[in-house]
Amino acid sequence: MSLQDVQPFKARVRKALHIAGIVSLILIAIHLIQYFFAPFRLRDVALVPRNITSITGILSSVWFHSSFEHLFSNLLSLFAGIFIIFLFYPRIAWQVVLFIYLTTELTVWLLARPAFHIGASGVVYGLLSFIFWSGIFRRSLKAIVLALAVMVLYSGMLIGIFPIEESVSWESHLFGLLSGIYAAFLFKDYREPDEDDHNQHLPFDHDDTPKRPFFPPGTFDDPYQ
Repeated sequence: MSLQDVQPFKARVRKALHIAGIVSLILIAIHLIQYFFAPFRLRDVALVPRNITSITGILSSVWFHSSFEHLFSNLLSLFAGIFIIFLFYPRIAWQVVLFIYLTTELTVWLLARPAFHIGASGVVYGLLSFIFWSGIFRRSLKAIVLALAVMVLYSGMLIGIFPIEESVSWESHLFGLLSGIYAAFLFKDYREPDEDDHNQHLPFDHDDTPKRPFFPPGTFDDPYQ
């Protein structure tokens, strides 16, 4: 990274930290308010699939958690996912986050089992899935490094997409993961400046060596034509 790139990168770091921090603080504030001052009924804010009266849960359920343990189990991963996307994919960050948010929750409302679904874990799975699969679809050095980091740090989360615990919304995890994959594919051609194909090639993607045929030209020409 050249000296002239340092200041813009620092500005991106500050912006990414600012956005991830604000989202995290909002989640904490909502939980503290409802826990100490205004206890809510789960049914009022949760997402209940195919229930018209709870369709607002598509927007609200992500912001509420059933306990402090539930909140903090999502908070660090959510912060990391938002921070990484806004730092390394600033051109499409807002579109990606909103797409994953709405697609995950809408899919849960349409297809999940009838139960109370609440919490930000589906969005967390979507963000981390987007980061990983962007490495597959974009194949830039930056995207691959981020994908490997997510694979190493969060591979254990894959167990969450299976219906092991009845009290866990595994559907949110599964549909979040699928939303992240689709978002990574959908936005794969929206390249960031540091992914410019003119200045960043992977060694296995390009080979400028002139190709020589195995057999000399004319070997299989019919001499009687």
